[in-house]
Amino acid sequence: MSTKPTAYTPHPMEKRVLLRDHLGVDFTKLENYLAHGGFKMWQKAMELGRDGVLAEVKASGLRGRGGAGFPTGMKWSFLPKDERPRYLVVNADEGEPGTFKDRYFLELDPFRQLEGILIAAYTINAHVSYIYIRGEYWNSKAVTEDAIAQLYKAGWLGKNIQGSGFDLDVYMQTGAGAYICGEETALIESIEGKPGMPRLKPPFPANIGVFGMPTIVNNTETLSAVPVILEMGGEAWAALGTPKNGGTKLVGVAGHVKTPGLFEVPMGASMRDVIYTLGGGITDDREILAIIPGGSSCPFLTKDEIDVAMDFDGLKPVGSMLGTACITVMAEGLTDLLGVMQRVTAFYQHESCGQCTPCRQGTGWLKAIADKMDEGLGESEHIDLLISACGQIEGNTICAHGEAAAWPIRSIATKFRPQLEAAIRQRAAAHGYVVKPAAQPTAA
Repeated sequence: MSTKPTAYTPHPMEKRVLLRDHLGVDFTKLENYLAHGGFKMWQKAMELGRDGVLAEVKASGLRGRGGAGFPTGMKWSFLPKDERPRYLVVNADEGEPGTFKDRYFLELDPFRQLEGILIAAYTINAHVSYIYIRGEYWNSKAVTEDAIAQLYKAGWLGKNIQGSGFDLDVYMQTGAGAYICGEETALIESIEGKPGMPRLKPPFPANIGVFGMPTIVNNTETLSAVPVILEMGGEAWAALGTPKNGGTKLVGVAGHVKTPGLFEVPMGASMRDVIYTLGGGITDDREILAIIPGGSSCPFLTKDEIDVAMDFDGLKPVGSMLGTACITVMAEGLTDLLGVMQRVTAFYQHESCGQCTPCRQGTGWLKAIADKMDEGLGESEHIDLLISACGQIEGNTICAHGEAAAWPIRSIATKFRPQLEAAIRQRAAAHGYVVKPAAQPTAA
């Protein structure tokens, strides 16, 4: 049973132009969305024309919010100049562990995404759009499907939308729980009714996508930003963020923090401020042990690496990436880091599609080694074996699943080696085993 939304005051650190739940308005009802300016940007898009909308999106500096960070306007412009049908595909899979940002638009403000879809489809001249949604998101699917039905009934979808002469049909495609279908070409394969396995690129989806036709794949948050960009103007949106990282970003904070939640900050906001100000600090005022900055595929950070800007460039100096910008905080004394590593290896081994040998076999080896350590049978050299195995996987697969499996494990093994060695000894002692001392380097 749904409850009436409650108005509240966001934290002053936030810059809210996308999130609107604080208004206390039920935006799952079309009449409420229209009353708050809904679809006025669709009308502006028709006035600007396709080239005008594309120019605004390019000027905004909007980069893909699914994690890759590719410039959205540039991606749209890659479509070939031919007469083939085009498709717009929305990646609402959100299968990255620790991530919960797209769910806001799917469940609480679905028309924001749908207006973005309508504008994007008009701009690229696509007349069919698929929303590919994570199989576990049953409530998100139900809410979004209801919103789509409301739009068809009111003439905002279908033939000759609001007398504009533009047609668009939107369909929802539910995944079957496969993490790999968050990768755009595996997602396309799934839409076509095939097993979700990534394709070799090139050709890229912009030329050969759904049913062999030109296709643009955008994330839910990316498309939800498009109406706001047209309302503000591309340059004004860009000015909210940092150079080459325009606009705001939804950030999630979870784990060992006092006030977990979803927030909206300017691109480039300090990770430390997000954790300690928006997240309220660490549970029981403990020290941070480790941070996952944007989903489990990101390399882990130490407590000394959080003074970084949360944008697509700010985390490079510390060897990680923004990813989905949903942070998981792990506190000292509350986190079994070896157990975390074992669960991460299990996840990526289970979710490998098996197409590439380095990934299919390598993720199995990572899990086997981590399991052995977890069972009390580990030695210090197993940490080195993990690092070596990660190097055999990374860069040797069709898609980035190999990197997603390797990067977090290698970061744990290299940045947190003392903690892992201590955990190995503790596990061994608990099982009655004795760990041999780590090999010492010989003098030259």
